[in-house]
Order: sequence, then structure tokens, then C-alpha cells
Amino acid sequence: MKKFLMILLAVVMFNLCAYADDPVVGVGKKVTLDYTLTVDNKEVETSVGKIPLTYVVGNRNIIPGLETQLNGMHMNEEKVINVAAKDAYGDVDPKAFKEFPKTSLPKGLAPKVGMVLQATAPDGSKFPTMISAINGDKVQLNFNHPLAGKELTFKVKILKIENAPATPIPTAAPALQTK
Repeated sequence: MKKFLMILLAVVMFNLCAYADDPVVGVGKKVTLDYTLTVDNKEVETSVGKIPLTYVVGNRNIIPGLETQLNGMHMNEEKVINVAAKDAYGDVDPKAFKEFPKTSLPKGLAPKVGMVLQATAPDGSKFPTMISAINGDKVQLNFNHPLAGKELTFKVKILKIENAPATPIPTAAPALQTK
């Protein structure tokens, strides 16, 4: 009986060591993966054969619905992940459609429905907007994300899982000193 317990203990210890070398996607991990994104059965984007995607779990670097479903995956594991619009870029917001005079568009531009333009926010950042309608001398621009309202399908393969580098804790501004 004593010999049986020693063998059982050895097997358990061996299995625990094996799991210690099998990192899992979770908070505090830096994950590198290949992905292919399809929308409406059309490939939209892929990292396969290019630079893989690297992100830190919990830092909100990727859409929440994808990050949630990547949790618990192991190295070299492959998976097809469906992400609902609400967990990706949200539903289409009807308030994000705005009408502008054609004269506000770049000079010489012949506007067409579906044309993607680059808009500039008040802070100077740039983002895409799409012409959704043309009504006489006005154009309607759609400021929703181009993938808003769409279910996304990702085919992913985990390439690397490692501990995320420690990030320095932001320090507060030095207190004012009085004399």
C-alpha cells in the first residue's frame, strides 16, 4: 500500500509539473496569436503570414468579446470564435448619422454612397466615416465604426503566452512645497 501511495504521489507531482509548463491565456499574460477575421462569410483581415497580434490580457487592447473567449486557451490551441456586435463594435447607433453640405467635403471630390472618408475629430485624431446617402446638396455621413452591427468570426491560433512585463505604477505629481 505504501508503494502504491508513493507511485500515486509521483504521478500527481509529474502532472502538476506538466501543467506548470503549460501557460494559459488569462489576466496578466502577454499573448501572441494569429487570427483571421471574417464578416458575413468574407475575409476582412488576417495576420497569418504577417505580423501576429500581441496583446496583454486585461489591458483592453482588443474587443471584449474576443478577449473573453480567448481566456483559458493554451499554446498552439486553435479555435473559431463568434463575437456578437454588442461585444465587438456595438450596434449601429442611429444618432451617428449626420448630414452635412456637400461643400464641406474636400474640393474636387465626387461623393458616392459607400465612399469612405477620413474625418478629423476636435482633438486632431483621424477616423473613418462613410457616405451613407446623398440628398441634393447634402451628404449623410455614418460615424459608426465600419464593423458596428456586425457579428465577427475569428479563427485564432495561440502562438505564445508569457508573463506580461511589469508596468510602472504612475506616480502622482510632486506635492507643492511651501517655504
